[in-house]
Amino acid sequence: MTIISRIALRLATAAAIACATSLSSFALDYPTKPVRLIVGVAAGGANDTVARLVAQALSERLGQPVVVENRPGAGGNIGLEAVVNAPPDGHTLLLATSANALSASFYDEPNVNFARDIAPVTSLVRGPLIMEVNPSFPAETIPEFIAYAKANPGKINMASAGIGNTTHVAGELFMMLTGTKFTHVPYRGGAPAVADLIGGQVQLYFDGISGSLEHVRSGQLRALGVTTAQRAAVLPDVPSIAEFVPGYEAGGWYGIGVPKDVPAEIVDKLNREINASLADPKLKTRLADLGYVTIGGSPAEFGNMIAQEIDKWAKVIKFAGIKPD
Repeated sequence: MTIISRIALRLATAAAIACATSLSSFALDYPTKPVRLIVGVAAGGANDTVARLVAQALSERLGQPVVVENRPGAGGNIGLEAVVNAPPDGHTLLLATSANALSASFYDEPNVNFARDIAPVTSLVRGPLIMEVNPSFPAETIPEFIAYAKANPGKINMASAGIGNTTHVAGELFMMLTGTKFTHVPYRGGAPAVADLIGGQVQLYFDGISGSLEHVRSGQLRALGVTTAQRAAVLPDVPSIAEFVPGYEAGGWYGIGVPKDVPAEIVDKLNREINASLADPKLKTRLADLGYVTIGGSPAEFGNMIAQEIDKWAKVIKFAGIKPD
């Protein structure tokens, strides 16, 4: 090796050590300014509620404000793109959701790739959707509903909060596994879908539990089943759909992600602090009251869950032939 080569090698090694030392030092000081938590939907929905509860708890643990910023549009891809293009310093977080896993297969050529461009930090919560009908609907159980649907193919109007939304694909999965057929009626959000279900303009909706829980409790809507494998603690008398449709499982989930090049030390710190927040009885109870079960766990566990969700819903989207509007 020549003298010039040796000098170049030493300089490169010194630079790498300095860089690693700088990153470690930065991770120890992190965060050094307010942290943004990007939510890919408009304010006021379940995503926003979960984000604000977690942001408040995390602010207390990090010693810096965690500010929720809503970036709605394109099935969550506008918010996703904002995080992917942010500096990889841990000061911009993504509220990762089941919608991101759906969008990975729903859009043919997205500008960013959820699985490739986002580093998982941890899961937050998971909650069921409610399979619900207007109280006047002539079926009070899932077996009765399936029998009616098969006798009246295409005559049941199924609302959703938008094409390719979780509320849409949950219904497509039900059709795929039961051999039934509904007419899909997409809305621009969950609130108008619930309003028309209560009003009788549509007959079926798979809604996130926090959006319809009070309507079910008040008798304005009839819950036929919940979409998770187990019953929901807040609706213990409502069966799981899987009790009648083997293999059926769907639900809304939330987690935290960051740009892929965020240093591992920062990811680990965020993971520790978020898991500690989720373990706090006050936050846990507040989320449980909304129908959610806290998850937590390691970045690897969250990454595995994301991969499984993308694979599962890609099959449903292909089967149903769902395309962007």
